[in-house]
Amino acid sequence: MAGALAEWAAKAAHHLSPGRGGEERARPRHIAIIMDGNGRWASARGMPRAFGHSAGVQALRNTVEAAGDLGIEVLTVYAFSTENWRRPPDEIEALFGLLRGFIRSDLTRLDRAGVRVRVLGEREGVPEDILALMDQAEKQTETNQVMTLVIAFNYGGQAEIARATQEIARQAAAGLIDPASIGPETITQFLPSRDWPNPDLVIRTSGEQRLSNFLIWQSAYAEFLVFDTLWPDFGRAQLEEALAVFAQRNRRYGGL
Repeated sequence: MAGALAEWAAKAAHHLSPGRGGEERARPRHIAIIMDGNGRWASARGMPRAFGHSAGVQALRNTVEAAGDLGIEVLTVYAFSTENWRRPPDEIEALFGLLRGFIRSDLTRLDRAGVRVRVLGEREGVPEDILALMDQAEKQTETNQVMTLVIAFNYGGQAEIARATQEIARQAAAGLIDPASIGPETITQFLPSRDWPNPDLVIRTSGEQRLSNFLIWQSAYAEFLVFDTLWPDFGRAQLEEALAVFAQRNRRYGGL
C-alpha cells in the first residue's frame, strides 16, 4: 500500500486520469462512502452481525488501499452514526471494538503511507479509550499529505449544522459577525470539514437509496451512486466502476 500511495503522490495535482485513446477523464478529489450491508452479509451466511462488521473492516482496508492507488485525495467513510446508538448494546460494543482494532493495527501502516487520519463527529458518549485512540491517530498523521482518510464516527449531519449555526449566532450576538453577511460560505467555514474539499461523489452500498444524515450540507452537489453490493464485498473493482460512472456524469451545479 505504501508504495502505491507514494507513487500517486507525484500525480496528485492533476485530478485527471487517462481514458481509452489517451483522453482525460474527470476524477473525483473526494469520495464519501456510506458503508452499509454488514448485517445482511452476515445473516446470508448464518453468522451474527458482528461477523459482518468484522468483514466490513477488511473491506475498509481494501478500499483505502484502492483509493490511494487510484489517486483519490480524500476518502470519507461513515463508520458510526448518531442514530446507531439505537442498536443493541452488544452490537454497539462490537463496533467500538472494531474501531479500536482498526486504529491499533492499521495506524502505523497508514502513517508510513502518508495518509492523514481525521475523525468527524460528536465526542460526547464515546468511550475514553476510543477518544484517546482518535486523538493519537489525528496527531500522529497530521502532517501527512498523500491522502486524507476521514472517519465519520458518532456523526450526524443535522447536529453538525446545528452546532455551526449556534456558534455563528454566538459570534453575531457578540458583534463579531454581521448577521447581514451570513451566507452558505459562513456555515461552511464553521463546519469541521472546512479543511478539505466537499465530496464529489457519494457512494452507498447495499442498494439503499438515502443519505442517512451523512454530509448533508457538504453533499449538496455531489454525484450519488448506489451499489447493490453489500459492504463486505466492496473493493477495488467497485471503486473503479464508480470512477468510470463519475467520469460520464455531467456536473452542471444548477447551470446548463
